[in-house]
Amino acid sequence: MESSERPKLRAVLFDRDGTLVLDVPYNGDPCLVEPVAGAKPVLDAIRASGLATGVVSNQSGIARGLITPAQVAAVNRRVEEILGPFDVWEICPHGDGDGCSCRKPAPGMILSACRKLGIEPFEAAVIGDIGADVGAAEAAGAAGVLVPTPVTRAEEVATARMVAPSLASAVVLLDETGYLPAAP
Repeated sequence: MESSERPKLRAVLFDRDGTLVLDVPYNGDPCLVEPVAGAKPVLDAIRASGLATGVVSNQSGIARGLITPAQVAAVNRRVEEILGPFDVWEICPHGDGDGCSCRKPAPGMILSACRKLGIEPFEAAVIGDIGADVGAAEAAGAAGVLVPTPVTRAEEVATARMVAPSLASAVVLLDETGYLPAAP
């Protein structure tokens, strides 16, 4: 591959809370799951193009004793009921001070998701709403796109390499930058 060519994506990984579904802090109730506007059509289009999809989500509420792994799994099932199936799920149950390699901005969840999908990290993109999401992508060697929300800090937006105002525009940005494969 020439250095000017971008690797073609084989998977798009998403942060869950604030990116795919509205952020309800430490949500353990599937009834509170509400998709972000436009999430379903974006995911449908990505799946239709033949790309794998996955979720990489910090869930420190488990470490803090605020939610259980079973509650997180129930919320994840509800996300899939609303938005369709994902090829891979990666959840970090650790807290900020646990020193794990999976909690974003560490690359562990992205690397694990790529292994499970049988792809290299440079064949994946990560779309998220905070700097830790794109930081994890970059640390893993994946493309990262920030889709800011009101909780995204200004410095996170300023330092992100790719920023888009919505999920749909994040996918357009990946296409315009040559990451997405040509349509069949």
